[in-house]
Amino acid sequence: MKKIEGNIIDIYNNRIFPGTICIDHGIITDILENSNSYQNFIAPGFIDAHVHIESSMLVPEEFSKLAISKGTVAVINDPHEIANVLGIEGIRFMIENSWKAPIKIFFSVPSCVPATSFDYSGAEINSDHIEELLQNYSFVSLSEMMNISGVLQKDAEVWRKLKLAEKYNIPIDGHAPGIIGEVLKQYVSAGISTDHESVSLSEALEKISLGMKILIREGSAAKNYEALKSLINSHPYSLMFCTDDSHPGDLIHCGHIDKIVRRAIADGFDLFQVLRIASLHPIQHYHLPVGTLRIGDPADFCIFEDLKSFSVSEVYIQGELKYSSSWSMPDIKAEVSDFSNLNQFNRKLLQLSDLRKPITSDIVSIKVYDGELITDKVIFSNHDSFDNFESDLDRDILKIIYLNRYENKPPQIAFIHGIGLKKGAFASSISHDSHNIIAVGCNDQDLLIALNSIISAKGGLSVASEGEVDILSLPIAGIMTDENGEKVAMIWNKLIQILHHNGCILDSPFMTLSFMALIVIPELKIGERGLFEYSKFKFLAD
Repeated sequence: MKKIEGNIIDIYNNRIFPGTICIDHGIITDILENSNSYQNFIAPGFIDAHVHIESSMLVPEEFSKLAISKGTVAVINDPHEIANVLGIEGIRFMIENSWKAPIKIFFSVPSCVPATSFDYSGAEINSDHIEELLQNYSFVSLSEMMNISGVLQKDAEVWRKLKLAEKYNIPIDGHAPGIIGEVLKQYVSAGISTDHESVSLSEALEKISLGMKILIREGSAAKNYEALKSLINSHPYSLMFCTDDSHPGDLIHCGHIDKIVRRAIADGFDLFQVLRIASLHPIQHYHLPVGTLRIGDPADFCIFEDLKSFSVSEVYIQGELKYSSSWSMPDIKAEVSDFSNLNQFNRKLLQLSDLRKPITSDIVSIKVYDGELITDKVIFSNHDSFDNFESDLDRDILKIIYLNRYENKPPQIAFIHGIGLKKGAFASSISHDSHNIIAVGCNDQDLLIALNSIISAKGGLSVASEGEVDILSLPIAGIMTDENGEKVAMIWNKLIQILHHNGCILDSPFMTLSFMALIVIPELKIGERGLFEYSKFKFLAD
């Protein structure tokens, strides 16, 4: 019998009391109130209701070592990113590596690989694959249904996926940015129960009115807490928290779900409501075997130093101490078995001439916003002809390159505004959702160096400036590494510092860049056939 003492937070009865938690074989057998005085607080651990672990660039084992230090006891991971590269084999790798993790990692089964028929990915997950996965592994949901048109048009393959969720009794997660009105009603009527893409209060309220759960997202690129926070008062029972995508530096220095909890408490929202959103609601919606400090529950909980900073002293999972702030983080790699075959990179090196872009008319450009996945279309006047237009730094017009990494297709070349870079270039093989290569630069020479460094490494993030290049190699599927989070964060921070020194105005430039090929997010993105306009749902060249 194990006993843990402290101020116990009861999220069911809205009370905090001094007491002892009794644990036997990982289960809470009794909770005894006493009259002792304690400085610490025992609370249910936090749950990330929707995350792509791959976007941390860490394998699940290493991601979890960072997350648990922030009070996270469980996450629902959508392995959509690695599935786009490696299909079922990639999903299997994520699941099996997660077994080594100190936290509880649950999985949703990817519904849209590739995201649309316009994408070119390394693999496909069709309905037969989904049924195979559901038969062989435990999944808690069918992950974000991006194919809105397929849902509305009763596409047979899409609807078979939806029916499989019903057959296996798991909820369906949504992905419906900006969708309102009759289209939203039809989408929700297909059984889709959540959405993490709401960027405005009115949009979220309409979705809630139709029965959807809203996931307030605060990640590295998309930050929606400020726009949606009033829902914590008005519609708390319809909410969960998620990060969607978080880089290791952000996890270490800013936090995980704890950063949303901390912010909500500082904004004056009710402690018990916030803690229920951060823990209980995802457990209820996804039927997770995670404890919330009740007799008979698994002994999953955190000990916090206070209820303002939410600094973590200890984390228990199934009654076992899995994290203590007194422990030092070992500087070792995760024990990943041979991953030499866990990649698909068939790209030849580029020549400088491949990056030429003639211009004879006005310049159509992607307009990005810091902290947002949504972009706009902006047109810059141009009265001259150029055999090759590289950039206009005064107007912040930079060249953006999309390069298929699975086949040796010609690069797609367009322009982007809102990045602010004054010299150099940066490139990435993390490019949602198919993870082809994407790059932005001020001149073709640095673009070439940045792109070719990614190709040579078979995946990574790179920054090139004045002929020099720095790179974070990502050998697992071209999107992850087996290095530990601290080392990845250190290299990541160096790359960001170079970009900021070179004039980039984005807080998280690589995260923003990674979404420039995600054509299922409005409004203008770049893909297999050039610029894609979401509102018309077609390539401009078509």
